[in-house]
Amino acid sequence: MTSFSLPAGARLPARYAAVVMPLILSVLMSAVVSGISTLWSFGLARDVLGIWLKAWPVSWLVAFPTLIVVLPVVRRIVAALVQPPPAGRGG
Repeated sequence: MTSFSLPAGARLPARYAAVVMPLILSVLMSAVVSGISTLWSFGLARDVLGIWLKAWPVSWLVAFPTLIVVLPVVRRIVAALVQPPPAGRGG
């Protein structure tokens, strides 16, 4: 897996991680899900890209606030199901 990193001065403070992670996740997931849904509904129609580009923002407007609300619950569920890493090891 390739690592992506910005220079230290260009990075956001750690306190923004709780918003940046669901922001990026919601953009990627809503793009994939709305793209698949659009293709499923319209096939490879001539204007399918335009249809998808209109549907994607609506999907994202639902996905982002949903992730903000749901991620803390998901983290608690995962913590209940998965053993924590051994002390001194990050993962």
